[in-house]
Amino acid sequence: MHSTESPNQLTSAQAAPAADAVSVVGRVLDAIPFNRAHRLILLMVLLGAFFDVMEENSLGAVGPALKSVWNISTPELAFLQTVTIGAMIIGKVVTGALGDHKGRRFALAFNLAIYCLGALVCALAPGYAVLAIGRFIVGVGLGGEIAAGMTMLSELVSTKYRGAVVASLNVGAGGFGNVVSFGFAAVVLGPLGNFFGGPGNSWRWMFGLLVLPALLVLVYRRFLPETPRYLASRGRIDEANGVLTRLANGRLKDRGGPVTPYIQHTGTAPAVEKVRLSEVFRGVLLRRTAALAVISWMTFGAQVTVLVLMPTILVEQGYTITKSLAFTMVMNLGSLFGAAAATWAALRLPRRAVITGGAVAACAAALAFGFLATSPALVLILGALFQFFVLLLNSTIFAWAPELYPTRVRAFGTAMVAVQGNVAGAFVPIGAGLLLDRAGVVAVFVLIAAMYCVMAITSRFAPETHGRSLEDINSDTTQGVS
Repeated sequence: MHSTESPNQLTSAQAAPAADAVSVVGRVLDAIPFNRAHRLILLMVLLGAFFDVMEENSLGAVGPALKSVWNISTPELAFLQTVTIGAMIIGKVVTGALGDHKGRRFALAFNLAIYCLGALVCALAPGYAVLAIGRFIVGVGLGGEIAAGMTMLSELVSTKYRGAVVASLNVGAGGFGNVVSFGFAAVVLGPLGNFFGGPGNSWRWMFGLLVLPALLVLVYRRFLPETPRYLASRGRIDEANGVLTRLANGRLKDRGGPVTPYIQHTGTAPAVEKVRLSEVFRGVLLRRTAALAVISWMTFGAQVTVLVLMPTILVEQGYTITKSLAFTMVMNLGSLFGAAAATWAALRLPRRAVITGGAVAACAAALAFGFLATSPALVLILGALFQFFVLLLNSTIFAWAPELYPTRVRAFGTAMVAVQGNVAGAFVPIGAGLLLDRAGVVAVFVLIAAMYCVMAITSRFAPETHGRSLEDINSDTTQGVS
């Protein structure tokens, strides 16, 4: 559990040898209240995740326009999403490895820079093939953004607030991101469409305009600190003490002054945790990875399918492109409330209970939409209800995944869980697109409901982490050093 001592009480007199440095960091962080420094870190990570989701949803938003301008089929549109998410898999693997070898801060900067390059390629694409290449580059950049952010936030706050802070990442990403992305598309492709060159060019501005704020976030992220848990695990004791001191004082910028020696030097070379990425596929960690992988596959596969196909589904039911995007935006208000509910639940409720109950509710909501959404009012209400439970689940996974791995492989383990969601997102929309063309909307939502049933069952096989310190959760995975 978390310490009730103040951070200034945990000075060198109580500090442990370097071999126990990560445990000392955990106790110090538990004694630091959530303050201005934490809020600024959360804001910078959250903004990156927000634009990540804006870009990820942009393809679904411009899908109807692309089908009209380039005369592509629904499976071809879904294939562009497959390319994007397939590249996200590569990006997650690379970023997870970079996060554990080079640091969480480095991984976040790498992702956002690659994303900006890919978005520009998409905006300037002369045809389908180049657009696919651009989506691949975007996918590599997007791949590890949220996973790296989850890892960083989980390592920077106390046990009490850890789950809520990490889950709140999805308030900006899946919550505001899902709502704003389709609203932004509706404005760019609708009222401002002629200003941006009409249907043949306005979709390009959708991609291009998203680069500008992302570049601004990239600049601001210069002020992000590396996590003291990571620094301690790499034997960088002085740097870890410096970050802890700044966090305790509620600031990010190093203004000089005395540094509190929370972790003492022992007179010998600091201990360094050896990074063995394959560890996440062995023993205790393999069981955790497998359980969260299935859970991630089910919910993210279902979510991506709905995000990609919903505007097309509505257009095929007789709604205009602009109205279908506006409807999708309104439905995604449920995402915002779902992410907010997950933040509340992460403070108060066990992870497994939220996942199990939420999956059952998402199953019921999917069936209700498939069978009953026959009028505009029901489309909006049932769609928003479904998105509420989807984001409740996804945000809880955000909180749960980084808690299941020790510091030495936390970035890679979290990325591997997220990868499974991308694998599902790469393939499920293709199958769902074919199913939509051949069997209709009901069949698609029956498939989604079945996926949530599997998720509810699998959630029982992962360990409960609510209210436990990261070091306590992972005490049975220790390999020589903590």
